[in-house]
Amino acid sequence: MRPQLAVSRMSSFKKLVICFVALGAAGVVGFFALAWRPAMAPILVSAPQTFAPELIAMGEALAGGGYCAECHTAKGGKVFAGGYPMQTPFGVLYSTNITPDPETGIGLWSEAAFARAMHEGVARDGSHLFPGFPYDHFTKLSDDDVRALYAYFMTRPSVRAPALANTIPFPFGIRAFQAGWKLLFFRSGRFEPVAGKSEEWNRGAYLALGLSHCGACHTPRNLLGAEKAGDAYAGAVVDNWTAPPLTEANPAPGPWTQEELHSYLRNGVSVLHGSAAGPMSPVVQGLSALPETDVQALAVYFADIDHAVDRLLSANSAVARAMSYARIGTRQEFDADARLYTAACASCHYNAGHAPLAVRPELALNSALNLPDPTNLIQVVLRGVSAEEGIPGVVMPSFERALSDTDIARIASYLRRTRTNLPPWPDLEAKVTAMRRQIRASQ
Repeated sequence: MRPQLAVSRMSSFKKLVICFVALGAAGVVGFFALAWRPAMAPILVSAPQTFAPELIAMGEALAGGGYCAECHTAKGGKVFAGGYPMQTPFGVLYSTNITPDPETGIGLWSEAAFARAMHEGVARDGSHLFPGFPYDHFTKLSDDDVRALYAYFMTRPSVRAPALANTIPFPFGIRAFQAGWKLLFFRSGRFEPVAGKSEEWNRGAYLALGLSHCGACHTPRNLLGAEKAGDAYAGAVVDNWTAPPLTEANPAPGPWTQEELHSYLRNGVSVLHGSAAGPMSPVVQGLSALPETDVQALAVYFADIDHAVDRLLSANSAVARAMSYARIGTRQEFDADARLYTAACASCHYNAGHAPLAVRPELALNSALNLPDPTNLIQVVLRGVSAEEGIPGVVMPSFERALSDTDIARIASYLRRTRTNLPPWPDLEAKVTAMRRQIRASQ
């Protein structure tokens, strides 16, 4: 998914500046000499029939599992033609055209040039790519997988789409300086299986760490946009959504078991956690291109990281507690907030305390309601969940025009105090107002 380059500390940047000052002009010249990469010769545009059909099919599945279309397709634009704006603290970074157009795409790229971009973050002309392209993950891909991806992209319809100008300010926009970023944060190398783990676990790790680059959204970043290696999967903010922790620090009432993870990643819904929405929807859609064994492997890997097996006994108690919260008792009949919730939400989100249902998510179990920040809950209420998101064919309407900021804040506050034992969210109405403004600005 799209990495949100969050901030934390300046230590790495200070080190880089100190090095430049200490080395002086000679050091700068030496750095640029070290940063230089040769251009790779262009090729004749390859005919689609030069690639084996089975290799193309393999590349298509891998491109789905890597969510390539999500970042390389602008809203309303041609697939893979680039132009998608990625908001970063340094400015807007636009994705590039990866169709086989010889002038504006990768039509003149050899397989070796494509592999260098994937594994080293260097373009065909020798320029360093910005880490908004997650080559720090793709470096782990096998040569065979990169070859299949190359075959797939080189057989897509050619689209002429010149690159849009990034708004990254000086000096961060100087591509040669990305070599300094790499010296600090990037280590090239293919995935190495972990001894003592099963083949299935290692396959899941390969996908999560490499192709599907899960840490790009779920790992917090430092001031220079690098993932914090010591906080892998600890959660982060992405595109105004919260990507929650994928470790046992996840605050969901029930554990993310292998079964729940598989259901969520394969079908877009978990009975114990809720439906996929926002940036997670393209993830589920992309993973649908991968075989069942790969999705199961991802579930095995993340269930292990979450230590779900150690917390299985808490699942039943979490469900029982949630269902007891779910009952609208006589104490709440004169609660004005309860009445608002009943009128707007209870027709779908209330099942009289029976066992939770996938098509009627029980909000006491929902991950969004248990996060320390209300962002995801507010986003879903304002945006809704379309037929293309979450459970196929099941929709949640948008309340962006139906409810005021005060109404949404009251519902969120009511659910937080009656469906959890967590502290209230502060400044709810102000957050709803800000989020509504962001959504309208993006439309």
